[in-house]
Amino acid sequence: MTEVLAPTQERAPRRSGNPRRRRGPVFTSTLTRGSGIGLGLALIWFSLLVLLPLTAVLVKAAEGGWGAYWAALRDPQTAAAIGLTVVVALIITAINVVIGTLIAWVLVRDNFPGKRILEIVIDLPFALPTIVAGLVLLSLYGPQSPLGLNWANTRMAVALAFLFVTLPFVVRTVQPVLLELEPEAEEAAASLGAGPLTVFGRIVLPSLVPAITSGAAMSFARALSEFGSLVLLSGNLPMHTEVAAVRILGYIEGDNLHGAAAVASVLLLVALAAIVLLDIFSRRITRDVD
Repeated sequence: MTEVLAPTQERAPRRSGNPRRRRGPVFTSTLTRGSGIGLGLALIWFSLLVLLPLTAVLVKAAEGGWGAYWAALRDPQTAAAIGLTVVVALIITAINVVIGTLIAWVLVRDNFPGKRILEIVIDLPFALPTIVAGLVLLSLYGPQSPLGLNWANTRMAVALAFLFVTLPFVVRTVQPVLLELEPEAEEAAASLGAGPLTVFGRIVLPSLVPAITSGAAMSFARALSEFGSLVLLSGNLPMHTEVAAVRILGYIEGDNLHGAAAVASVLLLVALAAIVLLDIFSRRITRDVD
């Protein structure tokens, strides 16, 4: 008996895993009846609100065949609108990643007069109707601007509208993660002589990557779909300030639902590709850190 038990006693310590890799308990119970009903209702609701409408758009886009599909997308006005939308959305997303992370850091780590007001103002783009956002931006950056900055009917107006409606996404995804970070690792690194930038880049930033990429994905997708604020601000000039959402409206008003569905499908695929790529990037960074 002793010879049989001894190897087991020697192997026991080696089976204890690294505590840092523990992700919590593993649930092996089967799906209960109540959970099954809830899951079924959730899937039905999700299908009615998301899957079926998206499928209908894709089917409509493919109705005329690939020839008609590519003809709609190769139209110079359509191609210019899609290109402007994607390029400006990418630029705005990059700006939001930097500025949004900085704002979240200030809100979590610093106390200053007006902090509570800033917390409220950041959420205004969520609450305001987009047409109201366009009116606000037009009053500040239009022909009668008190700042002397007349950016109406320019591509800068498109960027301003995208910036306004996407500002909160990175801030609100990064802020909760910063609140949960324990300061011990930062303090230990600082005590060993690491500077603030080194501490942030090697200690804090890796923990923020999933939240930043999530906020960036939502920011990019939101910018692709923006419409209301641009109606007043950008002028919707073909080949210059017209974005993809406005081009879709133009197709609908011209009774060309196939062309509208084709542009919508491109925006859908671009947004989906961005979300998937950012998710893969986030998972790789998190795996390397772990």
